[in-house]
Amino acid sequence: MTTFSAVLSDLLRRDPGRPLVTFYDHATGERVELSVTTYANWVAKACSLLVDEHGLERGDRVRIDLPPHWLGHVFLGAAWYAGLVVDLRGDVAGPTDPSDLPGAVVCGPDGLDRWAEHADDLPVLACSLLPLGVRFATPLPVGVHDVGVEIWGQPDAFAPWEPAEPDDAAVLLTDGPLSQAAMWEAAAAGSLLSDGGRLLAVSNPASPPGFSTFTEPLARSGSVVLVAHPDPDRLGSTAHDERVTVREDA
Repeated sequence: MTTFSAVLSDLLRRDPGRPLVTFYDHATGERVELSVTTYANWVAKACSLLVDEHGLERGDRVRIDLPPHWLGHVFLGAAWYAGLVVDLRGDVAGPTDPSDLPGAVVCGPDGLDRWAEHADDLPVLACSLLPLGVRFATPLPVGVHDVGVEIWGQPDAFAPWEPAEPDDAAVLLTDGPLSQAAMWEAAAAGSLLSDGGRLLAVSNPASPPGFSTFTEPLARSGSVVLVAHPDPDRLGSTAHDERVTVREDA
């Protein structure tokens, strides 16, 4: 497989009802599980939000300034499906060069102070990170878009005018871009888990060291259990309950 679209289509064809992304927050007790189909629906909605609502085009850069969260997986997939480039250069927690802003930013509550001032220059899409992806409970800064409001009205299917190609950049790292083909080739050859395995991850998937904890399970027909605010005393029971085959922290 050489593009995210091809990888996701293969997963949907093989076993659309199986779990793909499971999210735990040990600090709040939240648990969310997305099947392949449900994940694909969320990706389609996020694609429409980025492309149809906010005008991003194939090749544009997007920053995903989210903590470890299932919406990180969603917006990674949306960016790759739409042919956007996920900018992971430098400090993923905020802008490093005001003259080199991305085409859009997806942030959480902690990112509002960093990105709200740029809302006149680019779409700033804020996620409340509340259960079920709902809206913020309090008003957002002027110009900032509430993902929990805007995403629900988007369709469950998305067809890009210009589909991503294998040679298109998927991520932009400090040492340069990584193409979709190269990213999925590396993921298929990765060592985090075996084919069909279930990975317990604690790294942020929207970070340079963490995105392979998402791409490898997808490329190897597996699944991922992402744990935010991991409690070392509870990781063992979470791994057991979720029938994890390998732990990132092991």
